[in-house]
Amino acid sequence: MVQTLKPEVAVVLDRALAAEDITAEEATLLFGTTGPEYNATILVADELRRRTVGDIATYVVNRNINFTNVCIKRCGFCAFSRDFREEEGYYLPIEEIVRRAQEAWDYGATEVCIQAGLPPQMEGDLYIRLCAAIKEALPDMHIHGFSPEEVLYGSIRSRCSIREYLEGLKAAGVGSLPGTSAEVLDQEMRDRISPGRITVDQWVEVITTAHDLGIPTTSTVMFGHRETADQLANHMALLRGLQQDTGGITEFVPLSFVHTEAPMFLKNLLPNVRPGPTGMDVVKMHAIARIMLNNWIPNIQASWVKEGSRMSQLLLTAGVNDLGGTLINESSPLLPGRSTVSSCDRRNSGG
Repeated sequence: MVQTLKPEVAVVLDRALAAEDITAEEATLLFGTTGPEYNATILVADELRRRTVGDIATYVVNRNINFTNVCIKRCGFCAFSRDFREEEGYYLPIEEIVRRAQEAWDYGATEVCIQAGLPPQMEGDLYIRLCAAIKEALPDMHIHGFSPEEVLYGSIRSRCSIREYLEGLKAAGVGSLPGTSAEVLDQEMRDRISPGRITVDQWVEVITTAHDLGIPTTSTVMFGHRETADQLANHMALLRGLQQDTGGITEFVPLSFVHTEAPMFLKNLLPNVRPGPTGMDVVKMHAIARIMLNNWIPNIQASWVKEGSRMSQLLLTAGVNDLGGTLINESSPLLPGRSTVSSCDRRNSGG
């Protein structure tokens, strides 16, 4: 590396360029870089991206269908969920979900992403019946559905094991699982920002069981709130370890915390909650993800919904090679402060 860099940073970046896995401690060091070291980190991430996946950015034409915002949980970062007694609560019947999937197919979508809140008294087989209905109408549509939190909830409501529930989802047509409901895979942090949410061990169980059954998953992290660099690095180290064991993770997607309507920020429910990441934080998160995960998870995705089209284009020069879905429309429990999103023009996404 360039001789003007701090020696400890140069050693880490040289190891990355030599195709070695950097440690969580070394990733933490990179999170603290500024100036020339920050710039060098981005350059190394971009070079690793070029070597691993080339210069073609990928995306999928898809639609998110969030069929209910009614949820029994009250996560501090979520602006989407509503109590079943609130006027803003909604619940789409299966027929309407299928209609929206058909509409997406007619528009050119090849995938629907199904996620929602956790409605009280939910029939345990709802997710399975929903998938079966979509597949009956659209056998070639890929169903990317149900977070680990939803899988756990479905298994509890069905009084069966996680494995049995995942087997039912697979038989009904689920092709892959979103690796959401991860936030930061640090139990102490989770207990603060989302008490009562799926635990780290439960999240890992759902993901590894899905992989064992041949169901691939994505992986995510939410950053820019109260987490530390150590926690982010350890989160990625955990994911890398899972991938080394199972090989079932298709991509890693950093998700910026959007503070504007998040209860833990808006209502000051927790101290020291940051108003989301800075632009520099966003670039650094994606670049370090490329450096740390490159040998095991080749696809690093930027969420254009979170970052906007301009920042997402910039991230393509900082280790990112995938822009996710075009999203015909969306209202998501994982997008605090952003209740609706219009579709991304394929011209603007590089298509």
